[in-house]
Amino acid sequence: MPTPTKGPRLGGSPTHERLMLNNLSQQLFEHKRITTTVTKAKRLRPVAERLITFAKKGDLAARRRVLRSLTDKSVVHELFTVIAPAMAERPGGYTRITKIGNRKGDNAPMAVIELVMEPVASKGAVAEATKVAATAAPAEEAPAAAAPAAEATSTELPAGAHAPIESGEAPEGFEIKGNSGSMKYHVPGSRWYANTQAEIWFDTKESAEAAGYAPAGGAAAQT
Repeated sequence: MPTPTKGPRLGGSPTHERLMLNNLSQQLFEHKRITTTVTKAKRLRPVAERLITFAKKGDLAARRRVLRSLTDKSVVHELFTVIAPAMAERPGGYTRITKIGNRKGDNAPMAVIELVMEPVASKGAVAEATKVAATAAPAEEAPAAAAPAAEATSTELPAGAHAPIESGEAPEGFEIKGNSGSMKYHVPGSRWYANTQAEIWFDTKESAEAAGYAPAGGAAAQT
């Protein structure tokens, strides 16, 4: 039996605790999962996993060792013929503890301890799946990045308008700045012209107004 933790034991004596943990292990192997207190689940885990390690050996000495702890021969048969082969590729961590809240009445913290029967993925399979996911991610991002560019090029500009250029300067013949968010335009020399970033350029005020833009601050401010 693994070295017991410090502090009071679960039962009234070491023998009582050992019998209690053996009975819990037997119930766990029979039902594959049981509900108990968090303290008992943590004490049960090393006992049950050590019995599974004996069962994985599969020889007569291991079976006799397990029969010293488990009294039900049908459960021992289940452990050696079903549970141990299912965990043959698993190097450890045969049980899982899940906390489920406190019990009504004494408010004791409860948990579910269960056997981990899922098949184990090999390191090669995990590495290959990670590599495939890494190569697929850039391929999915490329069309997504190309979509806004295609949408921008396909958008038709109003008459007398010009799209912004990379340098940020006014295109030749287009000096009026337009702001798509506020739908306002700014002429050179006006109050907010220098601090406004053009989202679209117009050649004349008439072109801007025809596109639905209004003079920022009123017509008097854009003269």
